[in-house]
Amino acid sequence: MSPQKFFTRLLLIGLLCLPASLFAGETFLTQSHKPIVFVVPIEGVIDLGLAPFVQRVLKEAETAKASAVVLDINTFGGRVDAAVLIRDALLEAKVLTVAFINKRAISAGALISLAAEKIVMADGGTIGAATPVQIGLPGTPAQPVEEKTVSYMRKEFRATAEQRNRPALIAEAMVDADVAIPDIIEKSKLLTLTTQEALETNVADFQANSLEAVLQFLELGDADIRQASETWAETLVRFLTHPVVSSLLMTLGIMGIIVEIRVPGFGLPGILGFVSLGLFFWGHTLVRLAGLEEFLLVAVGLILVAMEIFFIPGFGIAGILGIVCLLGGLGLSLIGSGATWDSWLSALGQVSLSILVAILVALFLLRYFQRLPFGKRLLLKTSLLAKEGYASSPEEDQRWLGKRGTAATDLHPSGIAHLNGDRVDVVSDGDFINAGQAVEVVRVDGNRIVVRVLAEPN
Repeated sequence: MSPQKFFTRLLLIGLLCLPASLFAGETFLTQSHKPIVFVVPIEGVIDLGLAPFVQRVLKEAETAKASAVVLDINTFGGRVDAAVLIRDALLEAKVLTVAFINKRAISAGALISLAAEKIVMADGGTIGAATPVQIGLPGTPAQPVEEKTVSYMRKEFRATAEQRNRPALIAEAMVDADVAIPDIIEKSKLLTLTTQEALETNVADFQANSLEAVLQFLELGDADIRQASETWAETLVRFLTHPVVSSLLMTLGIMGIIVEIRVPGFGLPGILGFVSLGLFFWGHTLVRLAGLEEFLLVAVGLILVAMEIFFIPGFGIAGILGIVCLLGGLGLSLIGSGATWDSWLSALGQVSLSILVAILVALFLLRYFQRLPFGKRLLLKTSLLAKEGYASSPEEDQRWLGKRGTAATDLHPSGIAHLNGDRVDVVSDGDFINAGQAVEVVRVDGNRIVVRVLAEPN
């Protein structure tokens, strides 16, 4: 055979084998593509900041065309509204969701678990005990809630179980002690299931003691596992929405703005106030609690309260409306979907306490701040007198300096006083002054004529 014929036949054989080689290569690439599984830790207290984290991971899993999202659950529960947000996200997810209960899913954790398509429990695990309670003041035990709150949560559990084809009555028994199931739970007892009991009652689908065993059950043993973790922003949001931190931010915000209005131009209290309220609303906006309506309510409330305190004598409709707006705006920013009357009362109590503390601290600072070592270093000590060429106040107002008279109205702290037979707009020097009390003009600041109660002779 000639060399020319040999190479010709070799080329033909190669061309015939080429499609098969390409097909084999394509098959190899297809088989080497691993399924993706996201793992989300649900640990500790379920708070409002957890909901956006879970929602983000579910969206990322859908975008990545993941085969499953596994919730690694070990929690004693937490906020109902946070659990409801996570429950809704799980029911709407377009990716397979699996609750791996290792070792417990109590209270709000039980609702989240029931919302997943599959429930896998570790040996010795528990699920249930989901009756809602109202958290009291620090150091006091949780209090039972009203029947309508229990009824709402019972139906949430039932609807979730029905959508996932799980026993609805068992789900209700986890919430309401009045639900009795023969051979499972008697009346007046809350239902909590062990791993074996959950398997026998079709609440759980499988038992596994490790994530690897869960993936084997899902036939995803070779999956590419992606451990989800919170971003710095999500961690910060969970911190800002913590009840203690949010109360502190409300208190600092209101206090700073009150002091800034009373002592204009100082700067630091106003900056502290606006930054604190900004952080409060930013955190609660990201967890879908606060919005433009709540922000406007708080702004209107602060304006009305400031007008009542500094410009309108006495206490009337402006102050009442201002407090109502503050309570409504800040209260709405603390509760979310699934909120009950008990949640409302708890939120209003938290806001009321923050407002009260803010006002008391503001009054203390207004009266004693300039006497504190820190305050003395910040306040301007040099007097800018009119006789030295400074004329920040109307020249005719200087004639009132040192004059004595009586308060014609209550000074809280602004109002009207009788000085030399004239009615003059004045402001008290920190203390509230009742109508009829003797007063003396102690200084003139700009357009403000400042008076103090005249001490009675001994």
